[in-house]
Amino acid sequence: MEKPQYMFDRDVEWEALVSFATLPVGTARLGIVSGRRRMGKTYLLQALVERLGGFYFGASDATGGDSLMEFGAALAGYLGAEVPIRFDSWNHAVTYLFGLGAREQADRPRLIVLDEFPYLTRAVPELTSVLQREIDRYQNEPSGIRLLLCGSAMSVMGRLLAGNAPLRGRAQLEMVVRPFGYRDAAAFWDVAAEPALAAKLHAVVGGTPAYRGQFLAGDTPTSLAEFDPWLCRTVLSPVSSLFREARYLLAEEAEIRDTALYHSVLGAVARGSNTRGGIAGSIGRKAEDISHPLNVLEDCHLLMRDEDIFRAGKSVYRITEPLIAFYEAVMRPAWLLLERGQARRVWARSKERFAAQVAGPHFEVIAREFMIDDGIELLHPEAEFGTVGGGIVPDPANKTQIEIDVAVVQQGDGGHKRAVSLLGEAKWGVTMGSNHVDRLSRARDLLTRAGWDTSHCRLACFGGVGFSAALQRRADEESDVLLIGLDELYAQ
Repeated sequence: MEKPQYMFDRDVEWEALVSFATLPVGTARLGIVSGRRRMGKTYLLQALVERLGGFYFGASDATGGDSLMEFGAALAGYLGAEVPIRFDSWNHAVTYLFGLGAREQADRPRLIVLDEFPYLTRAVPELTSVLQREIDRYQNEPSGIRLLLCGSAMSVMGRLLAGNAPLRGRAQLEMVVRPFGYRDAAAFWDVAAEPALAAKLHAVVGGTPAYRGQFLAGDTPTSLAEFDPWLCRTVLSPVSSLFREARYLLAEEAEIRDTALYHSVLGAVARGSNTRGGIAGSIGRKAEDISHPLNVLEDCHLLMRDEDIFRAGKSVYRITEPLIAFYEAVMRPAWLLLERGQARRVWARSKERFAAQVAGPHFEVIAREFMIDDGIELLHPEAEFGTVGGGIVPDPANKTQIEIDVAVVQQGDGGHKRAVSLLGEAKWGVTMGSNHVDRLSRARDLLTRAGWDTSHCRLACFGGVGFSAALQRRADEESDVLLIGLDELYAQ
């Protein structure tokens, strides 16, 4: 079944959903669809329901009784009944719903979508157990039910299939609808022809589809020169729907109560305090006091822990949602001025902080994403592709350490040594020179002494503003030196 022409990208998600919904298996099937808000999950599922003639119910933040009445009314409309169906309990409603599939022939699937499912579980905690009972029942009896549970509260959705949860082991589909990658986002915002603009734009709004159409009604910067005025009239404007979006993203998560503490944690990470101890020290707490907030932010997919690729047990945290990183670094410190309409003044004073705390770290993430995709082709022909990440290479002789922004390694097993295929440095606002390659070369030598196989290791400079003439000559002369600029990163 072809994807609707009006839908941008999402080819993989569409094919997976169609395959699930049309499974010709004669027993009930369960799928879980999750993802942060504004990713287009509802848009995707409603299009699927429209194509397949299924039943869609979007729950609201209401009591169990009110939700039951809304569900009965929606189901009656789907079945063509003139009056709402009245259920005396959710147990009754779920039994009736699965009975619809039982009355169908087993090879005629009936798609059912329950959207905003966390609202239902909060109002009716026993609902997952009721669903489990019916799913188990219709593993032994014929059923055409294809049930999709969808929600944006990532911590809630993540627990549906975890541990001893009632639905554990019963899902045939578990899909996370993620933001567009940096290249797809550039195409979506129609800025792919200007890589510098695309990179700055992605550092602010990321790959969230709803921000362009639903929030900004298609208002996009048309050139790099237009970026500053666009930013001031949209994200930094108190009358824009994006102005408070970063706050709402945090407040909407069911597990977050003390938003001030969570913003403090995120603010510390945005400022560069990205270890557990560094975060705790930055906000004046003990390390053990922030374990719960860190875990919750990870569960909500707002914070990610990146393991050090060279040192086992070491890791750093980074914010996964660009708009939150931008808010914490640029907007939150100047919130009162922004509320008074001082966007131009605030932005003029924040550009260096944006480059250092937002665009720079974000550019490193883009470089790693590139290596996972097209960057594979740049490795030595005899090198194996492995894990992509970053890390620290200690330099005891100089009593310092070398930070590697992008690395491709194979951890080794059996008789194979640990190997490094690529060491890279990413600089957003600095013209890169031979000194950057010298530092990478030093790191390669240190890893060789530490027992890593570096025989096929190439050295890569990812430059946001370009490379010096000396470095370009060196890259021409040395086959193991790679220069990767914005044009290469955004090449289709």
